[in-house]
Amino acid sequence: MNSILSIASFTVAMAALATLVMLPPGVAVAWLLARRRFPGRVVLETVVSLPLVLPPVATGLILMRLLGPHGPIGAWLERFGIEVMFTWRAVVVAMAVMGLPLLVRVARAGFDQVDRRYEQIAATLGAGPARVFFTVSLPLARRGVLAGALLGFSRALGEFGATILLAGALPSTRTIAVAIYSYTETGQDAAATAMLAVSATIAFGALLLSNRLATSRVRSS
Repeated sequence: MNSILSIASFTVAMAALATLVMLPPGVAVAWLLARRRFPGRVVLETVVSLPLVLPPVATGLILMRLLGPHGPIGAWLERFGIEVMFTWRAVVVAMAVMGLPLLVRVARAGFDQVDRRYEQIAATLGAGPARVFFTVSLPLARRGVLAGALLGFSRALGEFGATILLAGALPSTRTIAVAIYSYTETGQDAAATAMLAVSATIAFGALLLSNRLATSRVRSS
C-alpha cells in the first residue's frame, strides 16, 4: 500500500509540474492560433498536434534523440550539469509534451469565444497588446484555459510510451502507468488493479472538472 501511495503521489506531482511547464507555451500558442494569421501558422498547428497522432513511443524516441547525452539539447544541458534522461525531469518532459496538444486545442477554443470587441475597446483606450492580453483576453478565456490545463493534466497522468523510453521503469521515476505495466508483467495482479483504481479515480475527477468548466463556458457564451 505504501508503494502504491508513493507512486500515485509522485505521478500527481509530476503531472502537476508538467502542467505548469506546458501552461505558458500552450496558452501563447493557443492565443496565436486564435488571434493571428501569419506564415507558417498551419505548420505550427501541425507540429503542436503531432503527439496526438504519433505513437507515444515515437514521440519518446524523438525526445531521446534531442535530450540524450549526444543530442543537441541534452549535450548543451550537460554543460551546466543538468541531466534529463532517466530522472524525474524526463518524466516531466514526457508528460508536458504529450499533454500540450490537448491544452492548446481547448485553450484556443476559449480564446475563439472571446468577443474581440472588448479587446478592441481596450486597445482604443490606450492599452498595449500585453495589457490587453492579461487584462481582457486571458480573464475572459480563463475557463477554457483552465479546462485545457486540466485535460493536459489528465493526459499527463496516463502517459506511458514516451515516459518509459525517457525515464525507464526505475523506482525513482516510476509513474502509475509504468507501475501498472510492471506489475502486470511480473504477475502482481492485485497491485496492478489497485494502481488502476487509483489512476481511474484521479483521471475521472480531473476530466469531470474539465468538462464542467467547458460546459459552463459554452453556456455563459
